[in-house]
Amino acid sequence: MNVFTRSLTDDLASLVKQIDTQVSENASQRMRGFVVLLTDDPDAAEAEAKAFAAKHGIKNVPLTIFDGIAGPPNYRIARDAEVTVNMWVGLKAKANHAFAKGELNNDEIAKVVADTAKILN
Repeated sequence: MNVFTRSLTDDLASLVKQIDTQVSENASQRMRGFVVLLTDDPDAAEAEAKAFAAKHGIKNVPLTIFDGIAGPPNYRIARDAEVTVNMWVGLKAKANHAFAKGELNNDEIAKVVADTAKILN
């Protein structure tokens, strides 16, 4: 599972913490995840990502940086998506969620977390 984000917010922290827990609880099923901060200033973003992970106690989901706010071309991240979550098994997509700025909330986070069941064996 991957999470692409253009900003590190409290709502994102809630999502990532819950994904972090899912990854920990399902390690025996080889569940993995990572977060990618899309930015045009990777040097500043690196410190921001490290502080975010430490502040929120994220241990099982690496936070990485991608140089370019548009994101990797092969992932086709919507321009208006603040947060995009992709889940897959092998090369087959199982779930995809995209949230414009301000749309990620507790109800939407619950839907994303529930969809993690789709990628467990």
